[in-house]
Amino acid sequence: MKKPSWVVDKERGRRAAAAETVWLFGLHAVRDALQNPARVKLRLVLTKNAADRLGEAVAAGGLEPEIVDPRRFDAHVPLAPDSVHQGAALEVKPLTWGSLDEVCLTGQGAPLVVLLDRVTDPHNVGAILRSAEVFGARAVIAPARHAAPETGALAKTASGALERQPYLRVTNLAEAMEELQAMGFVLLGLDGQADQTLGAALAAAGSRPVGLVLGAEGPGLRDKTRATCDGLVKIPYPGGFGSLNVSNAAAVALYAAVTR
Repeated sequence: MKKPSWVVDKERGRRAAAAETVWLFGLHAVRDALQNPARVKLRLVLTKNAADRLGEAVAAGGLEPEIVDPRRFDAHVPLAPDSVHQGAALEVKPLTWGSLDEVCLTGQGAPLVVLLDRVTDPHNVGAILRSAEVFGARAVIAPARHAAPETGALAKTASGALERQPYLRVTNLAEAMEELQAMGFVLLGLDGQADQTLGAALAAAGSRPVGLVLGAEGPGLRDKTRATCDGLVKIPYPGGFGSLNVSNAAAVALYAAVTR
């Protein structure tokens, strides 16, 4: 049975992480990475058409591009066969954002963070990064293991947000949660079976910093994660069905948090 493309991409991401490099692909992801001075850029592979479309971003990246035949593009870069690369791929090193307290306590944006408990699909994490940037969150935080690493698929779904939105990978999620609580954050775990609504919990939190904790679709939050939250909350729904994709739930919760 053929593996789904995101599974292939995740496996490639693990191998890339072991080699400490990542291949980004697609015009938006490559353009934003080229224009990000914090990115360590190693190799740029483009078709002539992609080079023309990227224009000044190529010069900003400081790399001499390798111009290749579009019919032979896949032979030059290690991407999944169905990657929508648009003739652009960039090998980079993962971004370093700094420590948890540097980013979450004194960083830019609203006093708001998103914590992901074993959310492994890079498309979901990419969409959450995009929403976190839109709503001004200071960070998206996930475990170093059992979470989506930086990959081309994640960057493409994030549509540039990976270059601007801190994505912190921590050794132990529960310990990171306790650090955030010590900084004054109220941590709210999303659970469809919870008694309290998200709106009521946000109102009770007042002006305190908030962390929104989301688990993987299906298993949800792990027991330790649930126990470490200050409270479990649900997004209310009037109909008979109330299950949201994790990236959609994150977007709704972020909107509720910044408009409380």
